[in-house]
Amino acid sequence: MARTKAPPNMFTLSEDQIAIRDMARDFANEQIAPYAVEWDEKKHFPVEQLRAAAALGMGGIYVKEDVGGSGLTRLDAALIFEQLATGCPGTSAYLSIHNMSTWMIDRFGDDAQRRKWVPRLASMEHFASYCLTEPGAGSDAAALKTKAVRNGDHYIVDGQKQFISGAGSSDIYVVMVRTGGDGPKGISTLVIEAGAPGLSFGANERKMGWNVQPTRTVTFEGVRVPVENRLGEEGEGFRIAMAGLDGGRLNIGACSLGGAQAALEKALSYMRERKAFGKRLDEFQALQFRLADMATELECARTFLWRAASALDAKAPDATQLCAMAKRIATDRGFEVANDALQMHGGYGYLADYGIEKIVRDLRVHQILEGTNEIMRLIVARALIAQGN
Repeated sequence: MARTKAPPNMFTLSEDQIAIRDMARDFANEQIAPYAVEWDEKKHFPVEQLRAAAALGMGGIYVKEDVGGSGLTRLDAALIFEQLATGCPGTSAYLSIHNMSTWMIDRFGDDAQRRKWVPRLASMEHFASYCLTEPGAGSDAAALKTKAVRNGDHYIVDGQKQFISGAGSSDIYVVMVRTGGDGPKGISTLVIEAGAPGLSFGANERKMGWNVQPTRTVTFEGVRVPVENRLGEEGEGFRIAMAGLDGGRLNIGACSLGGAQAALEKALSYMRERKAFGKRLDEFQALQFRLADMATELECARTFLWRAASALDAKAPDATQLCAMAKRIATDRGFEVANDALQMHGGYGYLADYGIEKIVRDLRVHQILEGTNEIMRLIVARALIAQGN
């Protein structure tokens, strides 16, 4: 039997991808990591550093180049977010949300909308927030109640969104609203600009982690939004929101891997320096085995995340299912590895100065947002059952 030609090695990065990865890691080392603990303590939103990242092309990573984007792939984006997260997972995660929102306008907006909003988002002159979750509609996103009633050439928007990253600091809000009946087919997507009369924000939430990015409730009280600000047609909003989340889940998974990788590197450094019972910690076989397991778990999750990113780039029919799988694996394993790294530091891991406890706090929410990991299992199960039928 004749041998078929081997496909390109999907597990080996190209020279360009290695350069992109190294650029992002250098940026994290120089512009983010030295300040991350202080930012966390002071709840400082690092606008200057985010705009510096955008100057390197990280404000619109997979946005088309004709409106200022970098035109890169989802795999390229995963490499970037992982490396940025080695400096600070919360900062990298906000940049992920901004990229997701910007891409939604680029992908589903018409030419006028793209040229109006995307260039200033790609440069991060303006910031963007994604507004789906509501006080009574978290995992059950299709049950959202924020209403947009058509009134001539405007919609009148009333309702509330909760847990919105960047709220109060962002300039653009990509908002899922109900323009029709119950369920997903009654949802549309509007772009609402900061400063609109009737748009207001709650206090910055006191959170376990992600303190570098503001998180507020967004309230709409009779907000008039031009119909020309709608992305796509009425009733397409839920599909648009879910398309954004496919990539967002990969990004958040990558942020978990980056945070966990930094925690592993901190543990290795600590174990080389710390002695107990007359030996360095890295000389104890039990701890060596634990390190090996941590590195293996991260590499397995990273490999699968790349697989899912490649599927999304290729628009594979199972991309949504793979993105859900990758998000669950990467966020679960990332948190576990960071938590193990804290344990290996002993009592010092519990101190803020070592930076480990911040990583653990930041990564914990990744198992909840962009769809809880229970919802990821539901997505996968439904896909399997549909295939079986």
